[in-house]
Amino acid sequence: MELTWINKLRIAAVAAVGIVVIGILAWPLAAPADPLLPVRAWSIGLAGSIALLLLAFGVGFAGYFIAWPHGREIGILGVPFALTIWAGRSGPMRALTQALREPAEREALLRSLSFEPAYWLLIVAAGFAGVLTAQRVRPGSQPLPGLAQIKGYFRSANALNIGIALVVSTVVTAFFLGVFAQDLCTSYGMAAAQPAVGQIVFAVIAAFGVAAFVVKKFLNLSYLWPAVAALLILPFANVVYGDTQTVRRFAETEPATFYPHAVFAILPLQLIALGALGCVTGYWLAVRYTYWRQHESGQ
Repeated sequence: MELTWINKLRIAAVAAVGIVVIGILAWPLAAPADPLLPVRAWSIGLAGSIALLLLAFGVGFAGYFIAWPHGREIGILGVPFALTIWAGRSGPMRALTQALREPAEREALLRSLSFEPAYWLLIVAAGFAGVLTAQRVRPGSQPLPGLAQIKGYFRSANALNIGIALVVSTVVTAFFLGVFAQDLCTSYGMAAAQPAVGQIVFAVIAAFGVAAFVVKKFLNLSYLWPAVAALLILPFANVVYGDTQTVRRFAETEPATFYPHAVFAILPLQLIALGALGCVTGYWLAVRYTYWRQHESGQ
């Protein structure tokens, strides 16, 4: 898929649908009582979560037909663009850490955040399911793959490549988040300060983009697996950078706006919404790069 002007319009139209339906109209579902606090998954509630899943499915379903014949590639962007609006309106991580003075409270916060990306990834997956459903109901579409085909995909080399892709994506993304999300004006030594929203946007998209590029280029796998690896970023960071002793030392000796690693200054919502956009971007850059190497570099 080339990024022609008509495809840019398709992307803009799909993004607009997601932004209006979820990013703006559904904002009351996630808006915190205190506008200075960040958006947390647990504050949405069961009824709100069901409504959000249905809206995400509908955005993906509509996005497929809006972007047809490239609905499969473009329709999946509607929900991530919508959640990006929430990520921008959300309060920063420092609003949580500044309210917690005790080391045990700070550690409990970081551990609780490790499970939250699964919630936001589920919302993105609902949009993806909407796209797949629209693809199947379109006249002349291919039938859903059978169980034997699915089992065959996960066997032998594919399963090994998927495992490698998850590990590589986790490590690469965590590393580049530490590089790109540094607030150079206030960070010092091994301490990362709370970055601005614009820097978080760039850092997360770029970090996941690099991971998706590597996975596509060297393992020939889609953007799906770097996106799934987003579930492992915070647990990985907790083990490598945020052990109990380190969290306690930071809580006792550093201001609440400093973190052992830049990844702890990024909200799970921001990690998933922006990471999904970065995965798709990195994947298509790898496709374009491979095409250039094969057909254009010798000219």
